[in-house]
Amino acid sequence: MIDYDVLIEKFKSIIKENGLKYTKQRELILKFLYEHDDHFTPEELNSELKKIYPDENIGIATIYRTLTLLEDSGIVTSISFGTQGKKYEFGLKKHHDHLVCVKCSKIIEFYDETIEKKQLEIAKKFEFQMTDHTMKIIGICKNCQKKQ
Repeated sequence: MIDYDVLIEKFKSIIKENGLKYTKQRELILKFLYEHDDHFTPEELNSELKKIYPDENIGIATIYRTLTLLEDSGIVTSISFGTQGKKYEFGLKKHHDHLVCVKCSKIIEFYDETIEKKQLEIAKKFEFQMTDHTMKIIGICKNCQKKQ
């Protein structure tokens, strides 16, 4: 994973390129995502930041704008839940795919070499230059299956 100091310098460049001010609040949002290996809605992120940094005034609008900026620059990625919105995670880590439970919204990360190879084969078959991919398998997790 990318070194935090390198990440901060990259973030400062992105902020400057977009004509924005570098603020402590924006940095705390990035720091939280960097340090937590999970997926968060903007509202969950807001709640967690208030717990960790109660003296900082980080508004939900700042969180939304910062997440959009981070996603546009590839630092964070998101998984869409349709009308329920998006969940965000730090994006500069080893590639993985997701299983998403439609009952409890649990997200399970996985990596499968066979799937990765098959995608390359398919791209080659159709003479398509693949630059990236996202896989989201939607279903019902083991815990929710037990409850049914």
